[in-house]
Amino acid sequence: MNDIRRTILWVIFGFSLVMLWDQWQVYNGRKPTFFPGATQTAAQAPKPAGSASNSNGVPSASNSVATPAQITGTTALNVPQTNAPVLAHEKVVAQTDVFKLTFDTEGGSLVHVELLKHVDMADKTRNFVLLDDSKDRVYMAQSGLISATVGAALPTHKSVMTLMPGERTLAEGVQSIELRFESTEVGGAKLVKTYTLTRGSYVVTVKHEVINVGTSPVNAQLYLQLVRDGNKPAGESSFYSTFTGPAVYTEAKKYQKVEFADIEKGKVDIEKSASNGYVAMVQHYFASAWLLGDGIQRDLFMRKVDTNLYSVGMIAPLESIAPGARKTVEARLFAGPQEEKKLEALTPGLELVKDYGWLTILAKPLYWLLDKLHVVINNWGWSIMSLVLLLKIAFYWLNAKAYASMAKMKAVNPRITEMRERLKDNPQQMQQEMMRIYREEKVNPMGGCFPIMIQIPVFIALYWVLLASVEMRNTPWIGWIHDLSSPDPWYILPIVMALTTMLQTSLNPAPPDPMQAKMMWFMPLAFSVMFFFFPSGLVLYWITNNVLSIAQQWVINVRMGVPPKFHLPKF
Repeated sequence: MNDIRRTILWVIFGFSLVMLWDQWQVYNGRKPTFFPGATQTAAQAPKPAGSASNSNGVPSASNSVATPAQITGTTALNVPQTNAPVLAHEKVVAQTDVFKLTFDTEGGSLVHVELLKHVDMADKTRNFVLLDDSKDRVYMAQSGLISATVGAALPTHKSVMTLMPGERTLAEGVQSIELRFESTEVGGAKLVKTYTLTRGSYVVTVKHEVINVGTSPVNAQLYLQLVRDGNKPAGESSFYSTFTGPAVYTEAKKYQKVEFADIEKGKVDIEKSASNGYVAMVQHYFASAWLLGDGIQRDLFMRKVDTNLYSVGMIAPLESIAPGARKTVEARLFAGPQEEKKLEALTPGLELVKDYGWLTILAKPLYWLLDKLHVVINNWGWSIMSLVLLLKIAFYWLNAKAYASMAKMKAVNPRITEMRERLKDNPQQMQQEMMRIYREEKVNPMGGCFPIMIQIPVFIALYWVLLASVEMRNTPWIGWIHDLSSPDPWYILPIVMALTTMLQTSLNPAPPDPMQAKMMWFMPLAFSVMFFFFPSGLVLYWITNNVLSIAQQWVINVRMGVPPKFHLPKF
């Protein structure tokens, strides 16, 4: 009876893995692998009623997401259409030691960010491009003004601006440069944006200066937004997936991320108003974020801008500006790699864009330890192996209990096999006899499972650390491994991983039931095949774990007088 239960559990476990994989594909916007149905990705779904903005793409009261009018009861926002002539605009390029930026004089928006210290993994002769405005991708950082007065117009990210003369390239020995964009007068106000680029930093300081050049007070609100298409970054693996989409952070509700598909369906449930936090667009290894100083009240929004185009942003009301007066609000724009220590230093919670999921509480200390090891070893590959070794030492006593239990099981297996053959026609007596043998030999059939299950969350957390850490990107280990974030080009590590997995499985006591014995081999082999497409750093971590587990299991078996014996599959 016990064997039948185990077989059923194995079948349920295997089917559950299939279902989980299928739903994982759907969750990440791909077609189901095993159970195809009528699913739609964010790029294909129809546009819901009431979710569009006005034609300028500026947050307005017609949006299905929160606006100041809906949250605080202020006058409905409105950006009226004008018949003013369309002015010509141009692209302006600026460069520092870490990135090359392209601004559009239409709104003074940031429309292209090329990271000079990170290569494009698809074409390593080119630098990685984060923000872009091209036929293949739309991803921009915009800001502007909206009026709290119905029918009034103010400078927005659609208003053409003039770039003031100044340096556009950070020269040797210079710490920072400024780019100053000035709008024409709209609604009695001018908007001046000053971007400050600093050496060695992926943060751009953006000063917004609102000048009242009219004869009546100006009641303005400043909006900051990131606009992006809903496509996944090019080159993502089909065997593992990471989050791509908008996120917000507030002290009240902490880190909240939302899928593009949920915005499409109007299922946005985020903190609507706060006086702290940030808004961000997140993808694997990289992120962009608008940071506004604490204490400044802001309303947060996520919305659909157009077909397959989404935005996340914040709106900060400004005090009434008298004629001839001006109001200045300073914000920071981050656009770069998810380097955890640098993100922590910028603002509270920004490091959470490097998403470890529900195991963050375990992953953060593991990354801290991995980083400390790298400081000493100066090689991420050897640091990974060293960290796994330290974890194995920390869990030595748990593993010892598990392997000791397996050794006892292996010792009584001949008796169990003989008894099963003898009583195969009497299942009830077979079960009773099996339990009697276990009691006599003081063997717990589950004794090898519980100690290992306790460690599973730690090793899953380490998996996410290695998968999410941009430090692994384009980082060599030894010989043929030139990039720990990419699959092994020669498949040597996956083959070694498969062999060590088979060796480890063969050292375990073979289940008496033939079906269980087959499943015991099938699951690890299927798992090994997936690792042929996983990053080398993850495979290296798993190989190290396997080798250390085999060594410990071998030593414990010999110490207990149970010679190691390989159990090969009988299919």
